Amino acid sequence: MKKLTVADLVEKFSLEVLTGEDRLNQPITQSHVHRPGLEFVGHFDFFPTERVQILGRKEINYLHKLSHEERKVRIGNIVHYHPPCFIVTAGEKGLTYLTHYCKEEGIPLLVTNTVETTSEFIIMLDAYLLKNLAPQISIHGVCLNVFGVGILLRGQSGIGKSEIAHTLIGRGHRLVADDVVVLKKLSPRTILGTHDETTKEFLALRSIGLLNVVRMYGRKVFQEETRIALDIHLTKWQKDSLNNELEHDNSFTEYMGVKIPCIEIQLQPGRDVAGLIEAAANNWYLRQQGYSAAEEFMSRIEADLSNAKNE
Repeated sequence: MKKLTVADLVEKFSLEVLTGEDRLNQPITQSHVHRPGLEFVGHFDFFPTERVQILGRKEINYLHKLSHEERKVRIGNIVHYHPPCFIVTAGEKGLTYLTHYCKEEGIPLLVTNTVETTSEFIIMLDAYLLKNLAPQISIHGVCLNVFGVGILLRGQSGIGKSEIAHTLIGRGHRLVADDVVVLKKLSPRTILGTHDETTKEFLALRSIGLLNVVRMYGRKVFQEETRIALDIHLTKWQKDSLNNELEHDNSFTEYMGVKIPCIEIQLQPGRDVAGLIEAAANNWYLRQQGYSAAEEFMSRIEADLSNAKNE
């Protein structure tokens, strides 16, 4: 898990630092932010003190209307808990009093320099925190986006994963990561695949060497991340092991508690594996739309049998 600090937020969102310049190394451990509305009126039963606190127009306008003594009490009750930082959005002004109390407690007070509304900024910040604080693991394989479907290619070292990825890139699909794939758990049902920065944009081909796919083929062939929808396991060809069933039983691979549909593709000289992966991606998409070729085929057979009986 990547560690975040207040300084990371300052850099990422170009925030202005009003107080707490020497406390920007404060760690951030929670992937969601909080707007302290109820807390300003005295309700602290569920106050998430470890979250970044966001003050928008509603909160600032409320504080402006308070008397000096009331404001001191309301703000004092919150800064007492020492959250990682406060971020004021929507270009709010007149923050002298807030600056004073944050400086007294050594809490970073930050201000946005952009025109987004508070809600828009929260959405961006939550997304950034969620991705960077998500549980993650690294696996050996290749990650691609094929027809908009995130795919993992796994298999023994030297089986040809990178070569197949190169073929798919030539067909207009996008590389996400080669060799080291970083998987992040964004939710109980969502795994995000990305690179580890070191191998970003690189593809290693045996007998050729290391390629920078962006330099060679342009920006369009690379994608920073993708939601993993299919886990494809490449294996050596085994005679008489394949069958012609209309539809295979669902098989899954589990990553950090999230089940990903898994299929096996056996390799053999002359077999269009890249084409099979494209077919798998398209078939997965159709299944998500509620369509099954096998079910349609069987319904046609049943209709033919029914017509034959009636004749």
